[in-house]
Amino acid sequence: MGSVVIVVPTYNERENLESLAEQVLALDARYQLLIVDDNSPDGTGVLADELAARFPGRVGVQHRPAKAGLGRAYVDGLSRALREGAPIIAQMDADHSHQPADLHRLVAAAAEADLVLGSRYIEGGTSIGWPWHRRLISRCGGLYAKTVLGVPIHDMTGGFKVWRRDALAAIDLPSIRSDGYCFQIETTWRALRADVRVRQVPITFIDRVAGKSKLSRRVVIEAALLVWRLRLRGG
Repeated sequence: MGSVVIVVPTYNERENLESLAEQVLALDARYQLLIVDDNSPDGTGVLADELAARFPGRVGVQHRPAKAGLGRAYVDGLSRALREGAPIIAQMDADHSHQPADLHRLVAAAAEADLVLGSRYIEGGTSIGWPWHRRLISRCGGLYAKTVLGVPIHDMTGGFKVWRRDALAAIDLPSIRSDGYCFQIETTWRALRADVRVRQVPITFIDRVAGKSKLSRRVVIEAALLVWRLRLRGG
């Protein structure tokens, strides 16, 4: 299968990044991290450079000049992974919400799929430690997107994904302008429209134990509006 590049956007994740890198890189010699940092004031970018020096050839760093949103960070990181020829490209949160142990199963599933989605809402999936209102927003948001778009995906807002490079190239990353939940919904929607093979794999999602959540009311509202734009665009 070749190397697996895991794109990890960061903003003020210094408390989480080192342990995440150590855990992921210990899983498999094929795994490489690409950290995309938005000039974090807590020094996350400096730590990322230290990790790149500590793990030469296995950690790459992309520094962006300022915070510009999760969607743009992913577009930049995923596009770089494509340019550098990665055959398998993953998306993963920096805050330990996505479990490194689950990454193995998602990558393995990519042997028979073009896009693998980590799902909290299929049999075997779960969320741990979320306050009830976050759980409600996520669950209802995913169901809302699934219903409006008429797709068979149970966790449209999830961000734990593994792509084969051809599938990722097919969704035209540079044209995506959405952010946060919107980015996750739109990329999965574009993949489905491109008729790639999609598989859902159950994951355990654990609420962050360090740092501060970056979910905002604006992102939730934008996601609610996006699904209708996608539906109208897609027919």
